[in-house]
Amino acid sequence: MSASLTGLKVGMEYLQRDNEAKTKELDLLKQQYQEQVTKVINLEQQHQAQIGELISVKARTNNTENQVEDLKREREVKQVAFSASLLASGSGYIGPFNTQTPLVFRHVVTNIGNAYNPNTGFFIAPVRGAYHFEFHLHGGGHASHPTAAVLVKNGNPIFIAYEHQPSYSVNPSNGVTLLLKTGDVVFFASVAKHKVYDDHNRPTTFSGHLLFTV
Repeated sequence: MSASLTGLKVGMEYLQRDNEAKTKELDLLKQQYQEQVTKVINLEQQHQAQIGELISVKARTNNTENQVEDLKREREVKQVAFSASLLASGSGYIGPFNTQTPLVFRHVVTNIGNAYNPNTGFFIAPVRGAYHFEFHLHGGGHASHPTAAVLVKNGNPIFIAYEHQPSYSVNPSNGVTLLLKTGDVVFFASVAKHKVYDDHNRPTTFSGHLLFTV
């Protein structure tokens, strides 16, 4: 009986030690598992941070690309200049007309930005800014029909180039700087009962360019 109890006690001690060993092993496994979970969480956080950084970089890249495109468009808009003479070919007088009549300068030598239309004679401001215009006329002396034309903005006369003498040639000219809004229309018009002359030498011209935007 004593031997049996001793054997039982030894068996229980063995089981207890084995249980304690397995408990420690289980605790170690739990610790390792928690460490792995922590590593996974850290990696996930790093991944999310990298995704966030990539999104931020992409947003900055898109913003930079948009700024570049805006600068390109702004640069293109700022490049506005034209110069044209009255007749596309040949020679002769335009006018006199009974009323103020737009002059269409058809021989275009420069039209950067295409703001001047050689089919209508209209210059349409593509952007708000200060524009400078110059106009030079040529004509022969005449007792009844002076040489004159007027710069018109949105239907309102601004400056005139005028000269009158009964004989010899005349060369009136003028210039002006205008503050224009986008869409404002500027053209050059013959004055009623006046006339202008042009030929292959291109003495009658209309020019303009953007000085700066405002």
